[in-house]
Amino acid sequence: MDNKRCKETKDTTLTTFDENDIPGLIALSQLVGWDYDEREIHTVLSSGKIFGHKNNDGKIVSSGAIIPYDTFLASIGMVIVDPAYRGKGLGRDVTQTCIDAVPDEMAIMLIATNEGIPLYESMGFSEVDCIHKFLCEKHRTSKPLAATADFKIEPLRTGDLDEISHLDKQAYGDIRKQFLLNRIDQAKDCIVLKDRRGKVIGYGLSILGPVNLILGPIVAPSNDAASILLYELSRNHNGKLRIDVPSGHDLFLKFIQGCGFEKVNQPPIMILNADKMPERNQTYYGIAAQVFG
Repeated sequence: MDNKRCKETKDTTLTTFDENDIPGLIALSQLVGWDYDEREIHTVLSSGKIFGHKNNDGKIVSSGAIIPYDTFLASIGMVIVDPAYRGKGLGRDVTQTCIDAVPDEMAIMLIATNEGIPLYESMGFSEVDCIHKFLCEKHRTSKPLAATADFKIEPLRTGDLDEISHLDKQAYGDIRKQFLLNRIDQAKDCIVLKDRRGKVIGYGLSILGPVNLILGPIVAPSNDAASILLYELSRNHNGKLRIDVPSGHDLFLKFIQGCGFEKVNQPPIMILNADKMPERNQTYYGIAAQVFG
């Protein structure tokens, strides 16, 4: 799937996008109310591939991204079809192209929209979990009650990267070192959480998008530690915030609701070529973004 022009229909061409296509991809995302910007799409392209259709005038009318991680898991996201081109099978076509772009033995996950669930089920994906999407219009800065003397917050430094990658593997379920480097390069703030002995035990990133400050990934050994990371990432931001929280963190959800976050959706996690998500250790408190899983 390295060729630029892959497959043609009567009025569209399936292709592989590159940096020159970023403006068109932003325009497509805006058609469906999604807020991708140049830096976000650059991170997607640096971490994986984006496929999609162009019409005969060269306008991008569909997209789908595949992010393969280091060993056995890949993530599909950014599946968008221009409303004027729906019903033509473009969503199925681009999703299948994403699937075909990685080895057969790789498990493939995605976080589905309600509209996409029937398509993904028909292609063999099954629901295995969910995430909790929260938005915040007006943040109420609330410092965690936990004794912060047990933790130390520092900016992420180059020497922390190996420890961060190890923590992320245990939390996420696969190694994704290249993606982390790309995401750190994009981030507004990158912080690490250390214990009294100076060992890195957690980390958090924030990404400034066109609408929201996105909080994640957040990896922490406990609810208290995750709350401290969220507080530090968000306390100086005056605009809107977003965080997507994996299941199994009820106390953390109560904390963020106390900070003014409101739950707006609970999209399912679906998977192909496996019957469950890879093993995780319940330290993953905030995902990077739905496209990255």
